[in-house]
Amino acid sequence: MLQRIQTVYLLIAAIVSLGLIFVFALWQSEEGSAVYAQDQLTIFIMFIASGLLSLISIFMFKNRKLQFVLGRINIILNFFLLGVFVYWSLSLPGEMNISEKGIGMFLPIISIVFLVLANKAIKKDEDLVKSVDRLR
Repeated sequence: MLQRIQTVYLLIAAIVSLGLIFVFALWQSEEGSAVYAQDQLTIFIMFIASGLLSLISIFMFKNRKLQFVLGRINIILNFFLLGVFVYWSLSLPGEMNISEKGIGMFLPIISIVFLVLANKAIKKDEDLVKSVDRLR
């Protein structure tokens, strides 16, 4: 059923991964120009994959186990994306030319929070269905 709370959480995670990457800059270069996710191909692909996984997971409501697994894969992808950001921001100054970090580097954290909330709601639904099946 699409009218569950995990649908809202997954939709927010998809909006963060697909929409807000065009609004918030990841960092500012030494020249002062803002660098967005679409400027870095690997980052852009990982954000798009995360958003698409969230959208696909919304429509897997009949198969809650697969929905739960897709949520975990999406969380792992966002942790990997966050690790790439941490690596780039902590690398030597001459290698990456990051002078000022932007709020876009924290978008994977927001996405992870909503994905964890969605997985908790999916798990709760699965436990409820199992308890009802035991009574039959």
